[in-house]
Amino acid sequence: MVKKTNSMTTTATLLHDRIRGCLLGGLIGDAMGAPAEGKTFTQIAETFGEIRDFDGAGTDDTAVRLMLIDAILATEGHPRIDDVAAALLRAEPETYRLWWVPVRNLFHKLQAGVALPVDAGWGNMHSSSSAMGIAPLGLLNAGDPRRAAQEAFELAGLFHAGPTGFARDAACAMAGAVAAAIVPGAGVEEVLRAAHAYLLPVSASAMREAISETLDLAAAAGSYERFRADFYATRLRAIIADPRETVPVALALFRLAEGDPSRAIVMGANFGRDADTIATMVGCLSGAFQGAVALPTAWVEKAEVGAGARYSHIVASLVAMLIRRRDEAATQVHLLDTLLGPLHLDGSAPPDAA
Repeated sequence: MVKKTNSMTTTATLLHDRIRGCLLGGLIGDAMGAPAEGKTFTQIAETFGEIRDFDGAGTDDTAVRLMLIDAILATEGHPRIDDVAAALLRAEPETYRLWWVPVRNLFHKLQAGVALPVDAGWGNMHSSSSAMGIAPLGLLNAGDPRRAAQEAFELAGLFHAGPTGFARDAACAMAGAVAAAIVPGAGVEEVLRAAHAYLLPVSASAMREAISETLDLAAAAGSYERFRADFYATRLRAIIADPRETVPVALALFRLAEGDPSRAIVMGANFGRDADTIATMVGCLSGAFQGAVALPTAWVEKAEVGAGARYSHIVASLVAMLIRRRDEAATQVHLLDTLLGPLHLDGSAPPDAA
C-alpha cells in the first residue's frame, strides 16, 4: 500500500518543513497515544485492535511543549529558567487540568513564591514532564546537539533537580537528538548518538545506561513486537511516567521505525504504558528527521484543523530566530577572523604577524 503524504508549498523551505514536522508529529503522537495511556499493549489490542488514528489536540505533553514555545517567543529565542517559570505562571487556566502532579506542584510553588525557579525542581517527583516538551529547544539549536543539551540542562532544572536529576538528563537527551535529527542527511544512528553523547558522563550515568541498554535490547530484538514484549518482561519501571523508561523507549522506536514518523508514531501509541508521552516524543523526533512531508496527509489535515494558524506562526517565528542565530554566528566568525589575522593551514601565525 502506498503511503499518502502531504507536500511542501512552494514557499516553504526544508527548515520550515522539518520544524513543522516536529511540532505536528508531536501533537499527533500525543493525541494518538492518549487513549492507550496506562494500558498494556495486550489491553490496547483487546480494546482497540491497533490504534492508527486520533482525535483531539493532545494532552499535557502538548501543553508543556507550547509553554516552552511561549518562553522561546517571549525572549526572541534566548529562554532562561526564569522565562520558562514565567511562561508556566501565565499558561492558560484550562491547561491546569491537563498537568500531572509534578507540574502542578511546581506551579503552586512558583505561584506562592515559596521557591525560586532555580530551586523549584529540587526533589520534585520524577516524571517525563520536561523531556516530553523539550523538542522546540532542539529545533532552536538545529545542527548543534551539544548546545541543545546544555541549554536543556538549565531549563529542565525548573522541573527536576537533585535526586530526580535523571529526569532533567532525559530532557537533555531529547533536545540533543532533535537538534541532530533536523540536519539534512543525518542518519538514524547519528541521531541516537547525539541523544547521549552530551550527557554528563558521571552525573547522568543513570540516563546514559538506560538509553544504551534499551537500544541494545531493540537491536537484539530486531522487530517492534519482539522488542515490546522483551521490554515489558525485563525493563518496566514502578511508574509509567519514569523518563528512564519513556525516553529510552522513544529512542528505540525511532531506530526500529528507521526514523519514519508514520511508523514511529503508531508504534508509540500502541506500546502502552505512558503511550501519549512515548508517541509524542518519537513523533517530534521523527518529524524533525523526515519533515511534515513524511506525515500522512489525513493526519496533517486533522491536526491542523485546530492548530494550523497557531503552528504556522510558531514555525515562521522559529525560522526567523534561526536566521538571527545564523547571522550572530557569522558576526562571531568575522570577529575571530579579524583577531586571528592571516594564519597558516596548521593554525600558526606567519613570522611577520607579530
